[in-house]
Amino acid sequence: MSRSVLPWSADEHGPLPLLLLVLTFITGLVDALSFLSLGRVFVANMTGNVVFLGFALAGAPGFSIVTSIVAIGSFMVGALVGGRLGTSLGAHRGRYVAVVTYCEIGLIAVALAVSLATSSDTGVLMLIGVLAIAMGLQNATARRLGVPDLTTTVLTLTLTGLAADSKLAGGRNTRPARRWLAAATMLAGAAVGAFVTLYAGSSALIALVLVLQIVNGAAAYRKASSTEAWTAQR
Repeated sequence: MSRSVLPWSADEHGPLPLLLLVLTFITGLVDALSFLSLGRVFVANMTGNVVFLGFALAGAPGFSIVTSIVAIGSFMVGALVGGRLGTSLGAHRGRYVAVVTYCEIGLIAVALAVSLATSSDTGVLMLIGVLAIAMGLQNATARRLGVPDLTTTVLTLTLTGLAADSKLAGGRNTRPARRWLAAATMLAGAAVGAFVTLYAGSSALIALVLVLQIVNGAAAYRKASSTEAWTAQR
């Protein structure tokens, strides 16, 4: 396999693919937590939440209008913040991703505190809100960074690309390793997230997410003042 298709290869995106793969794994973790422990709701997958909201409006059992609206609204708030940060910091992608990661660390720390403090219905809504804000922020950042096939929260286009761009479809089969890794990483995150949530609890899962975000933050900090070509806005 050539270096050009590896997500960690030295290309125009520098270390961003690896950082975004960690965030993709985190997406699997938090969506497993939210769906299994916070009710039938996602904090990262808004397509699912729009569908769930439709189910709830139709009176389908097990779905909540309130939790779906909280998740969607909070996600949009996070995306708005991510967009504003992109406007002010996006000219230097290294600095942008570092600042966003620090914000996510703060939000996940708040979520951990809420999880440890209360398990009430209000606490559940707060957890959904805080985690969805973090995922909205993350998704807006991935969108602004523009690394192909690494949106960190949505795999529909990635899987479509694997099939539609394949040699069987007459395509050029570009970036297959990155696409497969994105799908496999989210799958692994969901599996690990489900296991930890079911057998260790929500707080343990959120603590794991916090550790991963801190690791990503440390890596991003080292690149925040880089002058390499990949830091320039795309």
